[in-house]
Amino acid sequence: MTRVIEGYVDRESVIAGRNLTLHISTDADEFRVRFYRLGRELAFMAESGPFPGVYAPPPPHPDGIADHASPAVAWDWPPYDIPVPDDWPPGVYLAHFIEGDDRRARAVPLLDDAGIEGHEREFFLVRPRHPGRNARILYKKSTFTRHAYNRSDRADAQRASSLYDNPVYEEGDSVHQEGGPGTPRGHRLSMHRPGGVIDLAYWDAPFIAWLERSGYDVEYCTDLDLHEDPELLTPYRLLLSVGHDEYWSAAMRARVSAFVREGGNVAFFSANTCWWRVHPVDGNTAFVSDTDHHVGEVYPHLPATDLWWPAPPDGVGEPENALTGVSFRNGGMWPGEWPGDRPRAGYRVQHAAHWVYEGTGLRDGSEGGPSDALGAGTALIGYECDGAAFIRDEDGIARASGVDGTPESFLILGIYLLDPVHDDFHHLKWGHWNCPEREPEITGPRAATMGLYTAGGTVFTAGTTDWPVVCGRELDAGVVRVTRNVLDRLAGPATADR
Repeated sequence: MTRVIEGYVDRESVIAGRNLTLHISTDADEFRVRFYRLGRELAFMAESGPFPGVYAPPPPHPDGIADHASPAVAWDWPPYDIPVPDDWPPGVYLAHFIEGDDRRARAVPLLDDAGIEGHEREFFLVRPRHPGRNARILYKKSTFTRHAYNRSDRADAQRASSLYDNPVYEEGDSVHQEGGPGTPRGHRLSMHRPGGVIDLAYWDAPFIAWLERSGYDVEYCTDLDLHEDPELLTPYRLLLSVGHDEYWSAAMRARVSAFVREGGNVAFFSANTCWWRVHPVDGNTAFVSDTDHHVGEVYPHLPATDLWWPAPPDGVGEPENALTGVSFRNGGMWPGEWPGDRPRAGYRVQHAAHWVYEGTGLRDGSEGGPSDALGAGTALIGYECDGAAFIRDEDGIARASGVDGTPESFLILGIYLLDPVHDDFHHLKWGHWNCPEREPEITGPRAATMGLYTAGGTVFTAGTTDWPVVCGRELDAGVVRVTRNVLDRLAGPATADR
C-alpha cells in the first residue's frame, strides 16, 4: 500500500541551537525526517525520528470543489519540534519526510543534487547566533514569492491552491492603513501549507553551490526575517536577491532602501522584483495582497492597489525601479517550460571598460566592429525580465531616461530588446514575450536591462530571473566573471561607518 506524507515548517528560518517546528500529515504509523544542507553539493546532515504519524486533511476551499484546498487559512497539521544542533553552519537546508518504519527508511536512498526537487520535502534556513561575524554577504531567499506560487499539490493530488490558482479574496476593513489597525483588502494566503521546492531546486541550489565552490562566505535570511528585523542588514556589506523575487512588504522595501542610503550594497540577481506589495497578517503566518488575479471568472478589484509603481489610489506610488533601477513593466515574461524555447541572444554589451566587465574580454563596438553579447547561446534572459525606460544617444548607446522613476545615475551595461512581443498578459501567447504596454507615453521599447547605480551604496541589477542558473551551472564564462566582479567589489572592505 502506498503511504502518504507531506508537511510544512512553522517558520522558514531558525537560529542554530533552537528548535525547528515541522507540521506533518501522514497515514503511516510512524515517520522520520532526513536533513540535508545545500552547498557545493547536497550534504546529508542527520536523521530524526521515529515520530508517531497522524493524518490530517487539508481545509476545504470556499469554492466547494472537492479536490481544491483553501490557500487562505493555516492547515493546522500536528507540530513536531526538532532541535537544530549548535554546530550546524548557516545555510539552506532540505527536510525529506520518510513514512514508515525503520526497514522502510533503510530502503530509501539518500538524496543527491538531482533529488532536491520533489514532494515530501520542505526547506528551511539556519541562521547564525552572531550574524555577520563570519560573512559579509547576506542571501535573501524570496519566500513570499515562493508562497504566492505554491499550489500545495501532492504527487497524487492537484489541489490548485495559490494566489494564481483559485485564490481567495477578502474585502478587508475600510479603515486599514499600512502598518496600522484593520484588515487589508486583497487575496489572502497562508504560509502554513505544504508545497514543493521547485524554486529552490531551479534558482537557488545551483547558485548556492557555485557560491560555495567559489569560496564566498554567505549567510541567509527569508523575506519574513527582513520584514520583522530592522537591524537585520546592519552587520553586512552586500544583500543578494536571487531568482524570482516578486512579492515585498513595505517594511522590507524600507529596510533595503535605508541600507543603500547608509552605504550598503545590493545585487539583484533576480527579476520581476518588488512587483507586488504584501501585508503580513495573522501573526506573520499569512499575507494579503490586492493583485489582479481573478477569482473564478471575476477580477475582484481593479485596479489592483498593491502594485508598487502606479500613483495612489490605483497603486502604492513608489515605483520599484527607484530601488532596483528596473521594472517588470518595462520587461516581460516568456511562458512555458524552463528554460524552454526562449531566445538565447544575451545582453548587448555597453561600456565594456566598466569594472563590471573586467576580465571578460567582452567588447562594446566602440573600437570598431560589432558589440559582443553577454550570455549569448544561453537562456540568460527570462523567464521573466525587468527593464528601464531608455533613449538612445547619437552613438546608439541606450541610456536610462529616468522618466519612469529609475535613478538618474543608473548606467545601462547590457540590453536586450524583447521580440516578438505580445501585449495581453491575461491571455498568454507562447513563443512571445508577454508584456503589456503599461506607460506608452513615457517608455521606449520593452527591453531586459542590466546595470547599476550608486546612491550611498551601489545597486547592481541583472534584470533577469535566470542569471543565477546560468552563473551557478557555469554556462557562460562572461556571466560568471561579471558575478565575481560584482560580489568582490560590493562585498569588499567596509567604509568608515560600516
